[in-house]
Amino acid sequence: MQEGRQPRFGELSLDAFVERLASAEPVPGGGSASAVAAALGASLLAMVASLSTGRPKFADHEQTLAEAGAIGHRLISTFLDIADEDAAAYGAFAAALKLPRETDPEREARRAAMSDAALLAAETPLRCVERCLELVVAVESLAGRSNPNASSDLVVASLLGEAAARGAAANVMVNVPSIADQEVAGELVARSKELVDQIERLASSTRQTVLSGEPREPLPAAD
Repeated sequence: MQEGRQPRFGELSLDAFVERLASAEPVPGGGSASAVAAALGASLLAMVASLSTGRPKFADHEQTLAEAGAIGHRLISTFLDIADEDAAAYGAFAAALKLPRETDPEREARRAAMSDAALLAAETPLRCVERCLELVVAVESLAGRSNPNASSDLVVASLLGEAAARGAAANVMVNVPSIADQEVAGELVARSKELVDQIERLASSTRQTVLSGEPREPLPAAD
C-alpha cells in the first residue's frame, strides 16, 4: 500500500472493517456493507463450485461448475471494488452538501453539484444490484447440481445476494430525490425494482430446490 493512501476495504482485516463500520464515521455505510455482503455470497458460490469440481458424481455438471466458480471469483473482486466506489460516491455528495449557498449563483452551483453527486451515488449501488442478479443466477444454477454437503452454503449465498441487492436498492432510492433529471431518476428506480424482483425469485427458487434435495438435469452445453 502506498504511503498516505487509505486502504481499500478489501485490504482491511475483518476486524478492522467492522470496527470502521461501527464507528461514527460516515463511511463505510450501508452501501459498502451491502457490497461486502455480496462478496461473501460470491465467495460461497466459488467454494461450492470448488467442492464439487472433479467429482465423478457431478461430471455431467463440470461446465456449469467451472462457469459458476469463475463468476464467483470475479464477483468477489467486483463487489469489493463497488464497496470502495460507494464510499467515494457518498464522500462526493457530502462534499457537495458543504458548498457555500449565500448567493443565488452559489446556491445554483451547489444544487448542480448535489445532483451530479446524487446521480453517482445512485448509479453505484445500482451496479451492485445488477451484479447481485449475476450472483444469484449462478448460485441457482448449482442448486441440485453440486455437492449436497455444501447445499446450505448455496442457501446462504442466495440469502446474502438477496439481502445485498435489497440494501443496495435502498441506497438507490435514498439518492434519487436529489437528482435534477427526474426522468433519469425514475429510470433508476424502475430498473432497481425490476432487478430486485428477479433476484428474489431466483433466490427463492434456489432455496426451494435445495430443500427438496432432488438432483437436477445438466444445463444445456454452451455453444
